[in-house]
Amino acid sequence: MDLRSSPGMVVLTAILAVLPAASFAAGEKPCLTADQATKMLNKDICISAHVYDVVQLPDGTRFLDICTPDTPDEGCRFTILSLWEDHDEVGELRKYRDRDVRIRGLVRPMHGRAGIFLSHERQFYGGPPRFKPNPRLAHGFTGEQDRPPVSDPNLRPQGGHRAFMNSKDKEPLPAK
Repeated sequence: MDLRSSPGMVVLTAILAVLPAASFAAGEKPCLTADQATKMLNKDICISAHVYDVVQLPDGTRFLDICTPDTPDEGCRFTILSLWEDHDEVGELRKYRDRDVRIRGLVRPMHGRAGIFLSHERQFYGGPPRFKPNPRLAHGFTGEQDRPPVSDPNLRPQGGHRAFMNSKDKEPLPAK
């Protein structure tokens, strides 16, 4: 009996062919408002907001002001912040003034508010923030080095330049 032509296998194949498309369509989550996002600390979410202004501080830090102009500063409970070091990856933010945006990011507490760090332009299109390595883990390591970034005893030669296998022990290969 050929299992590929059995009725059960045909149905199973049809179901498996439809599942990826259905899961892809259901995978997109709706964006939350700024008020809803303040309750989602340490969660990776999408926020939908209107940008009323773009504010740049003297040190280059930029904020997307998503609170209405009549809201006092202490009444604004959510902020979107872009650091100067991310300027090249984020690009020009003034083009988002007076526009509705959708930004994906990790909601973090920021000086009594909740907020998202905008570190890469792809966050406007549902992409993840820019990866930033932990400086404590990368201490003393650069990409130009020939040594590994960690001091793992399993990666060091043991004793007199011996490694995993002793190069002096050679077994003859079987004759063909």
